[in-house]
Amino acid sequence: MEKRKDKTARISVFKGREAKLNRAIFHILALKGPLTIYDIYKEVKTRMRPRRTRYASVNKRVRSLEESGYIKKIGAKKTKAGFEASIYELTSRAYLALLLNQINLDYFIEEAEDHVVLYALAALSTATKLLSKDRKPKMSER
Repeated sequence: MEKRKDKTARISVFKGREAKLNRAIFHILALKGPLTIYDIYKEVKTRMRPRRTRYASVNKRVRSLEESGYIKKIGAKKTKAGFEASIYELTSRAYLALLLNQINLDYFIEEAEDHVVLYALAALSTATKLLSKDRKPKMSER
């Protein structure tokens, strides 16, 4: 198995067997905007030339990413064949995953200015408090 050479954060959506296809789908939707599954498939096919990618694989991945909250349906359009095709776009969760996947956290901690580190710390600590499973509800939340 090949070792990772870069020191970026590893996000679970970009790990394992589906990582390349997930990354390709994210980049396509980020660059092209909302698309149908078939349009995503056509773009993936041109990007991943050496490896044959099947429509069923892209369809399954898009639906799985939708269940995970990384992609959402925003509407539908009529195809040439007269069917309704759902249109998908990335959620803010997907954009955050793309961003975090590109950041070298060690470099960020060492090189970022103090005010940038404080903003990041504030945002992450707020998120940690909101997502904490052991968090007790405040009186105003009861």
